[in-house]
Amino acid sequence: MSINGIFPKTDAGGNPIHPDRAAWLKGGNHKCQMPPRQPGGKVWRIVLLGAPGVGKGTQADMLCERLGTCHLSTGDVFRFAKSCHGADLSPVMAGALECMKRGDLVPDGTVLDLIGERLRCLNCSGGFLLDGFPRTAAQAKALEKLLESQDLRLSAVFDYELPIDQTVARLSGRRTCAGCNAVYHVASRPPRVAGICDHCGGKLFQREDDRPESVKVRMEAYQKSTRPLIDFYQQRGLLVTIAADGSPEEIYKRTRQLALEG
Repeated sequence: MSINGIFPKTDAGGNPIHPDRAAWLKGGNHKCQMPPRQPGGKVWRIVLLGAPGVGKGTQADMLCERLGTCHLSTGDVFRFAKSCHGADLSPVMAGALECMKRGDLVPDGTVLDLIGERLRCLNCSGGFLLDGFPRTAAQAKALEKLLESQDLRLSAVFDYELPIDQTVARLSGRRTCAGCNAVYHVASRPPRVAGICDHCGGKLFQREDDRPESVKVRMEAYQKSTRPLIDFYQQRGLLVTIAADGSPEEIYKRTRQLALEG
């Protein structure tokens, strides 16, 4: 599938080729083990916004596969760093991990330094999709300056929105396996046997932060913290608000019609 003449790289069998992402996960002088992509059309540089439960991760995967962009998730960087057990970490990344171990938020300056260690990814010939950064207007301003220093500009900022009652229904219906951490949903993806994991037979439970009252608190906090960020990108003429109801394919089609075509 292509959009605006952009095709993802494929192998001889027609299967998509995904980079090993070493440059993003490790930073510094690390390089992805595949040749730079040669875009066949517009190169997209996108920031992705959306509250927990709106399906942002699924849309990120679909956009990257179909546009050929690199998925630059700060969450992936932190998860990779935790799995390294201190090996092969830059001083900046080690400092970020110490903050997380204490339960503190990673300071804006540290997050920006992490992005700065990965300038090769921002300059990827296939473009990028930033997920998890920026989270504040201050970070957005800093990112703007960083991109300007590389003679780059954002193409668009996609903000996926869902009414709070639908978000509560999505998240409060999730059930997690106590054994293997597989995730189910009581309505849209139930296990074959109620309360029992299909994979390992473990007991399913509802996480504390997936309870309706917890979800509402999380949504209110998200909306309050991201309002200045949304206003910032709206003023820049970059914000595209996309309704996140419906199936993943329907949401992607809506994204394409609102932002990618024309």
